[in-house]
Amino acid sequence: MRTIFAILKKELTSHLTTLWAWVVFTVMALLISIFFVQSIGMFSQVQDAARSDPGGWSALPADLQMYRNLTDGVMLPLWNVVLVVTLFVAPFLSMRLFAEERSKKTLELLLTVPIRPVEIVIGKYLGGLMVFILTLSVTLVFPVILSLIGNSESGSALEWRTVGLGYLSMLLWGGALVAIGMFVSSMTESQMVAAFVTFAIGLAWMILPSMGSKLGEPVRSALDYLAVDRQLQYLVKGVLDLKPIVFFGSVVAFFVLLTHRSVEAQRWT
Repeated sequence: MRTIFAILKKELTSHLTTLWAWVVFTVMALLISIFFVQSIGMFSQVQDAARSDPGGWSALPADLQMYRNLTDGVMLPLWNVVLVVTLFVAPFLSMRLFAEERSKKTLELLLTVPIRPVEIVIGKYLGGLMVFILTLSVTLVFPVILSLIGNSESGSALEWRTVGLGYLSMLLWGGALVAIGMFVSSMTESQMVAAFVTFAIGLAWMILPSMGSKLGEPVRSALDYLAVDRQLQYLVKGVLDLKPIVFFGSVVAFFVLLTHRSVEAQRWT
């Protein structure tokens, strides 16, 4: 356990002392800020329309009823943005986990010390995951701002339980991408190749339903079940669902195991 913690600390230090990590933090915050401001603007417009219309909310279309409160009107659409931004961010955070070691020829040296490959893999994964968590935490400022704005027209305050489960869903998605990225990184010396391949895998995963829309059963149903949005549909709405936790946890375990096999194979080559 001490070895895993030491590797985790090394990865955190290595990430946070490079300009690249801070660029990723800044870009993520900037992109989500743009959509956040747009969501606030749309929320304000719909609220004004409900106030000015004699029929109130009952006169507005069904697709605008979500703007009755800040949680449904701002936070839920924002999760879709965070989901896509994570697809771009996670590969760049995980690309250097092993690829940098391989390009600098330090992986061979690391494998000669009395450290088990499984400790190296787990330590590096936890380090990459912690960096992603720090990146995701940048977005905490947005629900804080919403809570300071106040209640919506319906009197419903920001639902922190829904916000918390939304963050859990993004953590599951990001954690899975980091695990995939770590495995790809262990197979190449190029960080950019690792980032691109991880992004391609993540993108294919996200668009599984459209890829299988023209296929017959049971393939179409299977692909639809494996889709990211299908797995996270209840968590992002504030409904505690254990199925995506088990699903994404299994994905993480699978790719951590693959990475361990990859590192173990390099140990004897």
